[in-house]
Amino acid sequence: QLQLVESGGGLVQPGESLRLSCEVSAFTLRSRAIGWFRQAPGKEREGVSCISSSTGRTNYADSLKGRFTISRDNAKKSVYLQMDSLQPEDTGVYYCAARGIPTDQTCRRDQGWYDYWGQGTQVTVSS
Repeated sequence: QLQLVESGGGLVQPGESLRLSCEVSAFTLRSRAIGWFRQAPGKEREGVSCISSSTGRTNYADSLKGRFTISRDNAKKSVYLQMDSLQPEDTGVYYCAARGIPTDQTCRRDQGWYDYWGQGTQVTVSS
């Protein structure tokens, strides 16, 4: 059974940072594209960032470039999302997702492209 478990969420003040982790199991991480998504209260889930498998190429939502950084550690079977200068509008549940089949394709921030999802971790930015 493929599993993804997010961690690292919490309550922070505006301007602070958080690093989210996504630990994967039951498959080799290096061959999988991983995406991060978020869902704010009352809004649809949106793509935040993704990282391709073999190339490590990354992709970010335009509004988040420069503040968020995605990375992976294949040995630890983990993907990270470093979030800096957090703002109240970054509040939401953050999910990681994995492409179901190994692929060399450049990752996408399209929910439908991913097959396995974690349960999410809550991020709240408030003063």
